[in-house]
Amino acid sequence: MEILTQQLGDALEVKVRGRLDNYWAEHLQSNLEEIIRGGAHIIVLNLSDVSYLSSAGVGLLVRFYKQLKGLGGSFVIANPSENVKVVVELCHLSAILFSAQAAVAPPERKSEVRRFASSAASFELLECASPKQLICERIGDPTLLNGCRFGPENCRTVAFPPAAFGFGLGAFGNGFEDAQSRFGEFLAAGGCAAYLPTDGTNVPDFMVSTGDLVPRVNVLYGLRCEGGFTHRLQFEASDSKSISLAEVVRAALESSGAPTVAMVMLAESAGLVGAALRRSPAATQGASDAPFQYPAVRNWLSFSTERLYPRSLVLISGVASASECAPLAPFLRPLGTETWPQGHFHAAAFSYRPLKKGDVDMNATIATLFEAESLQGVLHLLTDKREAAGQLQSEFVRGACWISAVSQIR
Repeated sequence: MEILTQQLGDALEVKVRGRLDNYWAEHLQSNLEEIIRGGAHIIVLNLSDVSYLSSAGVGLLVRFYKQLKGLGGSFVIANPSENVKVVVELCHLSAILFSAQAAVAPPERKSEVRRFASSAASFELLECASPKQLICERIGDPTLLNGCRFGPENCRTVAFPPAAFGFGLGAFGNGFEDAQSRFGEFLAAGGCAAYLPTDGTNVPDFMVSTGDLVPRVNVLYGLRCEGGFTHRLQFEASDSKSISLAEVVRAALESSGAPTVAMVMLAESAGLVGAALRRSPAATQGASDAPFQYPAVRNWLSFSTERLYPRSLVLISGVASASECAPLAPFLRPLGTETWPQGHFHAAAFSYRPLKKGDVDMNATIATLFEAESLQGVLHLLTDKREAAGQLQSEFVRGACWISAVSQIR
């Protein structure tokens, strides 16, 4: 099979030559996935030189049609060969796959959007009309992690309905004793929660709001935020490169005009850098050398010596500050190579799917991630400042951030 591409205005034409059967469907699929990941969401598939189309090929065409439609783009077949035309018509798919209107770019958002750019990325900022202020609640004492001093009195069960989000150290289960050997990094957003158990399985677990079921996390320490978002910031890295977490956070702080913000982000990852607990800090109380003292730190924490999950869609929740914020000081760490901004962010990585362009419904997108994609890992995002590592930071290709100024910290 031969695949050629050329730009046609807003659309990208993909011309295919050869047979589109089960053998070649995987080859075309991988090419189309790379094209979509590169940012093309309006695709015209030229099948004038395709001599044969099997059911496997038809299934592939329908799958990409649905995917791009869901992203606000389009996928249409142009100039089908006679063999392709016959098969598509027999499958009663002509109305969607041959529609000339499908190649028309989606209409512009009517809401006023402010556009700006940096050397790393282009941004679109949309103000959200939210009647609710965002309130952050501190839970527990993060300094108890030094020496692993958590007991039953330090554990609190916290609910995370769709209107709340947060992160910290916690576990699913029926109270402290049930979760004692499994406490690890967690995050919650959009009515969903995920955490990485420290019981040796190394398989992340999750809960999704369904009916009256609301995710509840046994929390040793963390932050819980509830209220509305004031801005949605969408970004795309320049020249198909990547933008660091520190740069995204800096743009979010400057856009909001607030000294401290809480945010949720969905982004296509170029690689995450961070750490995760290997052992529960509540299972071994009073270990004076845990979990940060060398050499015991090797047994307690796993560090990413290189960027992880480079081809994934990630959900991130956290807080950030552009200057000193005393109530959040125990949670904040420098996000880049400079002292500010500082923040605390946890990420859940999922199998890759393109992030929809234009209007993105946060809760619906998060729910779809947990229901349809594979949860690969949960990580506390950090900057690796070791010279040998080359100043590694988490980086992204494109994404959307929901931001709000923190009006109150309880």
